[in-house]
Amino acid sequence: MNTLQLTLGPVLFYWSRDDILRFYSEAADWPLETIYLGEAVCSRRQQLRGQDWIALGKELAESGRRVVLSSLALIESESDLRRLRKLVENGELQLEANDLGAARLAQQQGRPFVAGHHLNIYNADTLALLQSLGARRWIPPVEMDRDTLAAVLQQFSRTGQPIETELFAWGRLPLALSARCFTARHYNLSKDDCQFRCLEHPDGLRLNTREQQAFLTINGIQTMSDGCHSLLPHLAAIAAMGVQALRISPQWQHTAQVIAGYQQAIQALHSPLHTDIDLAPYADSRLVDGYWRGEAGIAALGETHHAHS
Repeated sequence: MNTLQLTLGPVLFYWSRDDILRFYSEAADWPLETIYLGEAVCSRRQQLRGQDWIALGKELAESGRRVVLSSLALIESESDLRRLRKLVENGELQLEANDLGAARLAQQQGRPFVAGHHLNIYNADTLALLQSLGARRWIPPVEMDRDTLAAVLQQFSRTGQPIETELFAWGRLPLALSARCFTARHYNLSKDDCQFRCLEHPDGLRLNTREQQAFLTINGIQTMSDGCHSLLPHLAAIAAMGVQALRISPQWQHTAQVIAGYQQAIQALHSPLHTDIDLAPYADSRLVDGYWRGEAGIAALGETHHAHS
């Protein structure tokens, strides 16, 4: 059984510059193999600009961490493309490509990259294609269940060169992106005059159904799950499957405690001592793992629900 590594995904929410810098100052001391930096959601969020992210990345790399710059998942303008080129051409830090254009730019520069979950790699052929462009690691789509992932990895191992697999293991699931801004719409504002209201919702804006059931979280142009996805109960099977890394998605509070809990659980895999770790107190919504088990994504840990279509 390989030893699972922990990674810190990019901050998906809109935090102030001071809060971002404080967060990563603390993260430099956490037991992480890789730290992802950058704006992956909305091009209007520019508390830190491209050069700021690159400078922060180089600083964090000095702490011995592998640092990867995450690209926007939705490129909408020439200015977005210019920012992407700056990230790709930084000359030092690797890129997480969340868009096929980013993967292509990295290939043209001859730079290896991480294939982000937004690339929707659902089979071994697509994974082989991304690897041929330069992908050295990939993150499966967050909706992919364990049986499908196991089949992809098994098939790929027979045909392709080795590639690292990183799973989204904790946090609100980033489900979809839109050209519309849902947070602006909530405040009856236009997208171009959003007044950066996302700053008021550092973990997104939770959305209930008309029956007042917790349903989704809106985060600017991004739709996320309401529940906090947790793969903590499944670590032994994940390690046996050949996955190398687990991604913890940053949240406004308690990210350090979540990482410490996962680290403790990983160490317990190689120890005869049973360790019962409860991370529910560090999530502000219920824990879910439905997608991983082939159930509806909204299903709570271990809960049987109608299967998603």
